[in-house]
Amino acid sequence: MNRAHTLVVLVEDHPGVLNRVVSLLRRRSFNINTITVGASEQPGVSRMTLVVQADDDEVEQAGKQLYKLLEVLKVTDVTDLNAISHELILVKVATKPHIRGEVMLVAQIFDGKVVDASPSTLMIEVSGGQDRIDAFLAMVRPYGIRELVRTGPIAMTRGGGSVQVRNGKVDRVEALSAAD
Repeated sequence: MNRAHTLVVLVEDHPGVLNRVVSLLRRRSFNINTITVGASEQPGVSRMTLVVQADDDEVEQAGKQLYKLLEVLKVTDVTDLNAISHELILVKVATKPHIRGEVMLVAQIFDGKVVDASPSTLMIEVSGGQDRIDAFLAMVRPYGIRELVRTGPIAMTRGGGSVQVRNGKVDRVEALSAAD
């Protein structure tokens, strides 16, 4: 069954790694819906969160192919795991003076924060799951969206376990003590 899969990929932090990962997936005809890359808690290791549309077997094969890249340290499909997935948006909403309060109330309902204002617009920041972001956008769309930027999701499994690289090896660490 073709569905959205969220992949977390730990990679060495070197120039060109993002290009190699994306090129590999492109060559295998994967469409990357979103990709978010940033530093991890481990020096020299970046964390990529990719959302791809594919069936389970194709995603498993893509993971095997990603491991062939020297810089790829760990690939985890968190789609069916107990994970938290959040994204961030900044949206510039058209606001005339008499409706500004309404737009601010909608932002407040979604725990949004007004980060900029002009006489004709409010820029609002909202974070959360995809459904929450989509619901917020549906609420402000009638006012007029002037500009929008959306990060795509970042994801992490729940609980005390974590994926780390120690001594050049990837370990699944179930619980870290405060001393670690």
